[in-house]
Amino acid sequence: MTLPYAAVTMNTQQRYQEFSAREARGHSTTYAELTEGVATDRDLLALIDLLPQPKRQPNLLLAAVRFLGGPVNGYPAFRTWAIDHWPQVRATILERRTQTNEPGRCACLLPVLAGLPQPLALIEVGASAGLCLYPDRYRYVYNGRTRIGSDTSPVTLTCDAQGDVPLPEAPPEVVWRGGIDLNPLDVRDREDVRWLESLVWPEQDRRLRMLQGAVEVAAAEPPLLVRGDLNEAVRELLAQAPAGATPVVFHSAVLAYLSSTEREAFTETMRGEHAHWISNEAAGVLPSVQQRLARPVPQDRLTFVLAMDEKPVALTGPHGQWLEWLNGP
Repeated sequence: MTLPYAAVTMNTQQRYQEFSAREARGHSTTYAELTEGVATDRDLLALIDLLPQPKRQPNLLLAAVRFLGGPVNGYPAFRTWAIDHWPQVRATILERRTQTNEPGRCACLLPVLAGLPQPLALIEVGASAGLCLYPDRYRYVYNGRTRIGSDTSPVTLTCDAQGDVPLPEAPPEVVWRGGIDLNPLDVRDREDVRWLESLVWPEQDRRLRMLQGAVEVAAAEPPLLVRGDLNEAVRELLAQAPAGATPVVFHSAVLAYLSSTEREAFTETMRGEHAHWISNEAAGVLPSVQQRLARPVPQDRLTFVLAMDEKPVALTGPHGQWLEWLNGP
């Protein structure tokens, strides 16, 4: 998920303006330029507005054009290609989902996961290809100096940690892992992997290398991924978790895609289960978490709130690039 929660109530033009100003600027010059152009382009906006509302996301349009081989070097070329190839772009948007499987978010999850009774049984909601189900297989570098995990891992995650972050000496011990998604992606399927690569923004070569390394890790031991409704599927997976392991359900940038009724239902499901619940969502997605924040979330950048069992513990960057600790879980 790359759109702030508030964006779901915006019209398409506002959504693209917001994406350009708050999300892409400073992170991808290419995407900042393209989405700024879309926001003032009546013809392209009219085509986007014919899509179902959840399919009008900037990230989905941009990834679809790249997946199909379209140009992203300059708005005029992007616009012309997207309009000329709109039937193919539309079909890809309708078929695919914004499933940014960002392993970098594990750097924000690590302090919370490592602080739980070990070993862990992990269940990820909105797992995409399941790349965040391997926090024990990655190497972490905080503030350029604190190193955690094996030097031989093909994935090194870097994070700017602020505050009294309880960094562990070693990654957590994971003995079982499973994921839920409406459309699980297979790390052994080249087209699925190519879609994941298309969701990584231009200029972000490090993120692309992390993704490719995480695909290598997951392909060596593919995760258990189930297709289905998250409320029903999470109960089924929790029932499969091995005895003696601490069950943990987690998700990042997922619940904003649900209606408020669906989010409330999931909240009630988690409150009724004997499992820890770690959420990492944009501010405002979970009202029970938002209400417990001691201070407002900065408005000048997209900020996620990391919470353990509905209690905020940190503010985080949407791709795991920074972590600001608030209090212990």
